[in-house]
Amino acid sequence: MSEDYVLQLQHIRKEYPGVVALKDVTLELKKGEILALIGENGAGKSTLIKCCSGAVIPTSGKIVVNGKEFTSMTPQLAAENGIAIIYQEFNNVKELSAAENLFLGRPIRKGIVVDKKAMEEEAAKAFDQLHIKIDPKALMKNLTVGYQQMVEIAKAIQQNAKILIMDEPSAPLTSAEVESMFAVVERLRKEGISIIYISHRLEEIYRLSDRILVMRDGEYIKTLITKDSQVQELIQLMVGRELTETYPPRGDCIDKNEVVLELKNVTGNGDKDISLKLHKGEILGLGGLVGAGRTELAEMIFGAAAKQSGQMIFKGKEINPKSPREAIDLGIALVPEDRKRHGAMLGISIKNNINMPIYEKNSTLSVINSKLEMEIAEKYRDSMAIKTPTLHQLVKNLSGGNQQKVILGRWLAADSELIIFDEPTRGIDIGAKYEIYKLMNDLVEKEGKALLMISSEMEELMGMSDRIIVLAEGEKTGELEKGEFSQETIMAYASAANIEEG
Repeated sequence: MSEDYVLQLQHIRKEYPGVVALKDVTLELKKGEILALIGENGAGKSTLIKCCSGAVIPTSGKIVVNGKEFTSMTPQLAAENGIAIIYQEFNNVKELSAAENLFLGRPIRKGIVVDKKAMEEEAAKAFDQLHIKIDPKALMKNLTVGYQQMVEIAKAIQQNAKILIMDEPSAPLTSAEVESMFAVVERLRKEGISIIYISHRLEEIYRLSDRILVMRDGEYIKTLITKDSQVQELIQLMVGRELTETYPPRGDCIDKNEVVLELKNVTGNGDKDISLKLHKGEILGLGGLVGAGRTELAEMIFGAAAKQSGQMIFKGKEINPKSPREAIDLGIALVPEDRKRHGAMLGISIKNNINMPIYEKNSTLSVINSKLEMEIAEKYRDSMAIKTPTLHQLVKNLSGGNQQKVILGRWLAADSELIIFDEPTRGIDIGAKYEIYKLMNDLVEKEGKALLMISSEMEELMGMSDRIIVLAEGEKTGELEKGEFSQETIMAYASAANIEEG
């Protein structure tokens, strides 16, 4: 054990029935450094960090913490040895205060009575230490996601964590919250806390980390010094091949004579007077800041929210879907931003997910045609290149990119002509992003579909769209053709409502 390392994972292997999740992975973390852990979804990153927390028991290998060797961890052992993990889904109780969450499971007592005042005083000190302004008495449900995350970080530090593992910490945060989180992370490093930082956002990796460990298909690939590495090199190490272009090329396949969707002065669900046209074979980008009304517009088109006024015309006929079921029957599909909560049905199989919208059509007297069901699932597994040992695999066990492909397969099976993508690659690594982009290109080029794409990633918006419509505070503020795209112009339109008020 080198004196430099506070944590070493040595030759970690983890086997599940029929699957090797980790193959001989070694990781070394120095005191006061930020080690980025990167790899495509399904590379084994989450399994590896769960070995540190005791949530997963390695099949073989050693865990060395400050010179002490363990064959496996338990949650208690991990805490005793100063290891804490901030997961994407926070482990908090929404109905309790920030202070009560900070001391969850270990309240301060005065005799047998819980001493709320003492907990609030200690919470205030913990928040001050991180230079964050949170009222210890505030209920968690009333805090923003960013502040909820800060409570989790404060909880770890308050429990004397010296090794902090952060799993996609920026994924649920706004831009301003991300900046606050970065400031806290950099402050912790200066105080000697060692951090393993998992993210698919390479710009964050370059901003924060000292070294980068790359994993692929459950194996250790390489560790690089961040300042000496190149983005293209990282991508190649992650995906095992060179991605020469971030956005795959697409031919001109727009049929200007066929308008699939037209909105005329549509108002409702927080949006006002929205007009747009979407053609067959076109990807129409929908840009804007958080709260601009993009998802709200998608919900109205998909029948998940009511339209108050205006017209929606789909394939030449006026429509007014009162439910998602009505929209699906018309040929409209929505791939939602939060695929875990609103997209894929995680607890059921790939086969069932893909067939879900068409069971009624492919059943006789409520009896499912099993042969046809399997044929359809196999067709879209192959065309979507879904990585799975079996179609009976539960969707929750797939990587984020493969979950997204299952949702896409479902809507293709339903023969949807308009597909709305709400943040199509959020939480998906760079290799899987490229595959999703290729699938989107195929949908317009080969299938003649019309796509409405909401994206908060400026490069994605410009790289994938044929035209871009920008919303601000529920209103349409700009429309740009391909040759007019620029980040400055889009941002000017996105903040137009604020500028006018100011």
